Amino acid sequence: MALPGPEWRGLLARRWAELDPPLRERLAAASLHDAVRLGCDLLRTEEEEAALVRLCQRVCTGKEPEAASFYREQGNLEFGRRRYQMALRLYSKAVSHEPPSSPEVSVCFANRSAALFHLEHFEVCLEDIARAESHGYPDRLLPKVLLRKAECLLCLGRLQDAADALSVVESKIHMDGLMTSPTHQTLLKKLSQLKVKLHEKERCPEPAQEARADMQGKSEIWEENDSISGASSSLSLNFDTERGRHLVASQDIMPGQSLLKEEAFVSVLCPGESLPLQDSETAWDTRVTNADLYCHRCLRQLLASVPCRGCSYAKYCSQDCADMAWEQYHRTECSLGALLLTLGVFCHVALRTVLLAGFAEVNRLVEWSHSGDKDPHNPKAGCKCLSETLEPGAGTRGIPGCDDSGQYHSSYQAVFHLLPHTEQHSPEHKFLCMLSVVAICKQLQEAGLHAAVLNQESSEQWPKTKTSEQTSDELSPELKTVAEAMLRHVLQLQCNAQAITVMQELGPGDGAVVNKKPVRLATAFFPVLSLLNHSCCPNTSVSFSGTAATVRASQPIPRGQEIFHCYGPHQCRMGAAERQQLLRQYFFECRCRACLDELESDVKSVVSMRNSFCCPSCQAPMQGEEDLLCCSNEACATSVSRENLSHRLQDLQQQIKKALDLLRDRKADQAIKVLLKCQMDAGNFLSPEHLLMGEMEDHLAQVYATLGKWQEAARHLKKSIGIVEMHHGPSSVETGHELFKLAQILFNGFAVSEALSTIQRAEEILSVHCGPQSAQIQELQEMKTCLSELPRSILQRT
Repeated sequence: MALPGPEWRGLLARRWAELDPPLRERLAAASLHDAVRLGCDLLRTEEEEAALVRLCQRVCTGKEPEAASFYREQGNLEFGRRRYQMALRLYSKAVSHEPPSSPEVSVCFANRSAALFHLEHFEVCLEDIARAESHGYPDRLLPKVLLRKAECLLCLGRLQDAADALSVVESKIHMDGLMTSPTHQTLLKKLSQLKVKLHEKERCPEPAQEARADMQGKSEIWEENDSISGASSSLSLNFDTERGRHLVASQDIMPGQSLLKEEAFVSVLCPGESLPLQDSETAWDTRVTNADLYCHRCLRQLLASVPCRGCSYAKYCSQDCADMAWEQYHRTECSLGALLLTLGVFCHVALRTVLLAGFAEVNRLVEWSHSGDKDPHNPKAGCKCLSETLEPGAGTRGIPGCDDSGQYHSSYQAVFHLLPHTEQHSPEHKFLCMLSVVAICKQLQEAGLHAAVLNQESSEQWPKTKTSEQTSDELSPELKTVAEAMLRHVLQLQCNAQAITVMQELGPGDGAVVNKKPVRLATAFFPVLSLLNHSCCPNTSVSFSGTAATVRASQPIPRGQEIFHCYGPHQCRMGAAERQQLLRQYFFECRCRACLDELESDVKSVVSMRNSFCCPSCQAPMQGEEDLLCCSNEACATSVSRENLSHRLQDLQQQIKKALDLLRDRKADQAIKVLLKCQMDAGNFLSPEHLLMGEMEDHLAQVYATLGKWQEAARHLKKSIGIVEMHHGPSSVETGHELFKLAQILFNGFAVSEALSTIQRAEEILSVHCGPQSAQIQELQEMKTCLSELPRSILQRT
């Protein structure tokens, strides 16, 4: 969740309503500086403090050995059922809950290495074995783990290392005198088998694999901009009072051309829907969320996570990532984990932003915002309205966020200059954000984390004396500065937060065809990407790799045209009225070409027509803006309440979910029956072009693919692609993803000529939106290479 949870929001809404009207007016008109000072006095009641304590107690972020034991046992059960992927994730949960000094942590690593071995992740398996050894894995159990190590080395072709490992195992086994025990006999048998396997590999070494053709795709032409970090030289930074800061094409741009490559200044992983809430009446939560699947620093997908040394929540892809996160920000955040999860991702991003920037830079810019000059490098400088900052002939030097030489960097100064729209947020929203930020800073002070916040070596440098005006529970002047900057950032995020998305696999992920959907993974500040204004018909496409964003042209952009990004509401997904309503949260009225064309015409939007209900009697479109919908066919007098049709739609969605659950449980035949019934029901009240009709075709294709019925799967997927093209366009990234799935199905079904043409079309679309070096493009190229190497007899038959 971006903002605090409903209970905290409700409490502060009641508190706002109870304030004296003069105080509400004062708060509504207050600057960020004054709002924080007022907030320090307001957040002193026992009710708020008790509410925060209660809410934080519901979120598990500490090390809990009982939880570790539970997850380890559950992992053992899943391992026994040969569900190694689930066992792997449960063992990772167990590892995260074990204190670093616990003797049990080595057992968790060893158990996880077994799951990794069965999943054939041999390199990562070796890493976990090394972790188990370094954490004091019991000597009596070590031979079994070392045999696994030797087998991994054999599988990786590291024969000398495998021979050394087998020698160590053999000596350890023989050191124990109980050679006749069943356990030892099992170990000796395994040792003998691995020795035989080693000798066979030494006698008949596997032939070196032929070098494959370069799968990296053609390299992208890139020349970085002299003035804007991470931007192409084909862009220029402009400013006017109507559009503010914006990017314009300084030359003609072709589709697929990279325009911007930017690393997030800060990013925070979104925990996902299944936050691990805990109370005394429920069992430990075994559900998997984004917090379990991705590195909390670099957002790389996790196989075997490295846990934080202090909390059970933060997990990393490597010890290097864990150490860097700790030094940069997590040593401050670690003990505040429950509070940050309770108060939402925006508050977390705001705190991490100031921690990464460093107190000196934060203090400099906050002081600058209080004074009247416009030079941000002058401590006495101040912040003016954007329209007042530019002087004739100043060029980019006059644009806020640029340095003295006119350079716009992906820096904290650029983040600070993103518009907070302080006067346009509702007073109630500012009150909620202000008290939430103050609550975090008070917790920082009470936890003794002031030294870390101020980037000091120790708390001894913290001022020990307080002024006569400073009470025992009042924030220090330095933390008031931090709170002011954080409040600015929370308000900025309303309009400048960028969702980092990832294509996430649906289902078990072990099928021949991989079904994926885009998922919000993290919230981030990208100060250069934030220069792009919104359009409901954008001329760019954004893709992510870890914490890096790449913007590409999705269509030809002539010189002088502005570069646009879509903030979510797209002309292909919703009508103009709905888009306008959603975009008001960003404090502007959209005047893009799509909105103007649609609003100026009286014709009902194509999107609304396609996603409309149809008559249950004659299947003609239903019409009407009120609750009662009437059939558009004059010969048919059918009328139905909108509520009735909405309930039918909800029921249908529940049945589709049931079918997908059956598919996950590998009950494909039952899933097909449910989906076919859903199709029949949907045809009675939904437009044939409704997106849900396409989704059902997509799901049917997925089920038939799991059964190896490739022709049937392809038939349904082609119908899905037809509907997707109708909604999103034949060159859209959505169509590209569907064509990628069709290519997989045709490839597996040996439909060679059709597969090659589908691969070609998918490549053309996805290279524009995702780049020629994306994982999907590489997989398409590998499929094309495999098909071209098939024997001529097979090619002729197909």
